[in-house]
Amino acid sequence: MEPPEVESRMFGSRLRAALANLSGLIFHDGAVLIPLAALIACLPRVVRGISCGHDFDFHLDSWLEVQRAWSQGVLYPHWAQSPDWGAGEPRFIFYPPISWILGALLGSSRHWRWVPLAFTWICLACTGLSTRALARRFLPGNTATLAGVIATSALYALFTAYERSAFSELAAAALIPLLLLYALDPGSSPLVRGPQLTVRCSLTLAAIWLTNAPAGVMASYLLAYTAVAAALILRSWKPIIRAAVAAPLALGLAAFYLIPAEWEQRWIAISQVIDVGMRITDSWLFAHHPGPDMELHDHVLRTASMILVFTVSSAVIAFLISLRKGVLPKATRSWWMPLALLIPILLLIQFPVSALLWKLPKLEFLQFPWRWLIVLDVPFAIFVAAAIPLSTRRSRIIAGIGVIASLLLCATISSSVFFQFCDEEDNVSNQLSVIRNGTGVEGTDEYSPSGADNSLVASNLPDACMVSNPLQKLGESDSGSEPDWYPEQGSCDDTFTAQLWQNEHRLLQIDSDHDGFIVLRLRRYPAWRIAINGQPAANAAAREDGLLVLPVRAGPSTIDIRWSTTPDALWGRRTSLLSLAILLTLTASGAVRRRSLNQQRT
Repeated sequence: MEPPEVESRMFGSRLRAALANLSGLIFHDGAVLIPLAALIACLPRVVRGISCGHDFDFHLDSWLEVQRAWSQGVLYPHWAQSPDWGAGEPRFIFYPPISWILGALLGSSRHWRWVPLAFTWICLACTGLSTRALARRFLPGNTATLAGVIATSALYALFTAYERSAFSELAAAALIPLLLLYALDPGSSPLVRGPQLTVRCSLTLAAIWLTNAPAGVMASYLLAYTAVAAALILRSWKPIIRAAVAAPLALGLAAFYLIPAEWEQRWIAISQVIDVGMRITDSWLFAHHPGPDMELHDHVLRTASMILVFTVSSAVIAFLISLRKGVLPKATRSWWMPLALLIPILLLIQFPVSALLWKLPKLEFLQFPWRWLIVLDVPFAIFVAAAIPLSTRRSRIIAGIGVIASLLLCATISSSVFFQFCDEEDNVSNQLSVIRNGTGVEGTDEYSPSGADNSLVASNLPDACMVSNPLQKLGESDSGSEPDWYPEQGSCDDTFTAQLWQNEHRLLQIDSDHDGFIVLRLRRYPAWRIAINGQPAANAAAREDGLLVLPVRAGPSTIDIRWSTTPDALWGRRTSLLSLAILLTLTASGAVRRRSLNQQRT
């Protein structure tokens, strides 16, 4: 038996060896570590369950709606049936598809309690891996891995995941480092790397647009900035030419979504997306507004402002330290200098002095200046990692302990500060019940028909209501609450139940004893093709609640309502197909040039 002091030394030696092995895993095997770090960031959801952040109901309802559409044979849905108490809205025309497709696919397991956890973990892990891929181009492998680990637990990412539950923005953030990677890459040769980088850049930008529209706006401006910055540093036109080709190609690839989403905005109340509290001018750094209506807004703004200040200050300090240490050599400045310049630029646009800049096309639809944190997190993670010494075994052990402690601290902050408890009506079981029984949920204001008011749509409406006056008020409300319909009100001369009631196809057979109007539990929209007894339905008055109203004759009538493909949707699909053909041609030309160059070398 060894003396106590010898056993103590042996234990200390084994502990140091274990920590060294752990640090080696942390800093060298990023493919293993980064998903593990993302799992630590997800611990609050593992331990405490679902965090019902601001947008949680919207996303969960979208995932369930997509699954229902798939069960009805509609692979790419346009209409959501549940909003506005079952009257529906054209949500999937305007909300990009990748996030709701991913959520619906994850929900195929039927274990809906774990879907938000799986979605968050995938997004955070992909964010870390893409940040690592960017950092590896100009930093050592262990430092790049550390950057990826930090990116998985950046405070804004956790704020987005837990307090906001903005799943599509969280997914888009994973693609931002890849866009920077392909935009900043100087390329070894215009013949070999040029087409390849252009294709990757366009695919990444298109994917961002198809994931989150505000992120698509940011990514487009980010690409323009990156191209100009890289061109000035490299004294080469290649980055600008690459961006000039990639940007329109990306928009073309996403045109099947973008063209209908842009054109059909005239049919909805899209201006409400930038109503009071949702305007850029309402969310300058640490702004405060009097009145109880803005109390929640100011609370979120204060939290976002503190995160932004922490992120900027940490990034600046880390950049100066890493620059002084020589980790960022002049030879790689075309990589790190554009990232460094992003820090003061993105800080500046958080203040009123930048108000004129926000007049640029589509920037107002970002709603909040602090949304640029999904971009700012990239230089933050990379420069913080670069400032941490990893050259010796001792420094790697210390850094490893610090990283693990920081990850746990961030998970604790998420659990105690960002985590949002679910009300009874927000529980997943309740949401599933709503989908199954068809009672519906509250609608999205900006997706209401132009000139209509969501607050006037009554709950518990029948599928069809026969009235003599097409503007007949349906439902009653007490003390400013939303109206509720019940048969005893007598607002309907007769009611009818549909023989078929699907997301994009309704069929009703009615028999009326007098001429009149049928008010459907369905919001009006130009894409609906309506036939009564095989003939196109006549136009009727536009109701304030936005419900469809159809004139009918006395006697039996068959009302067939189907979703139709509008001309703008056809143009979008054609544009995407043309862009895809150009992309494939560009890819093939790059492959031919690479083969030709390889043959010349051999």
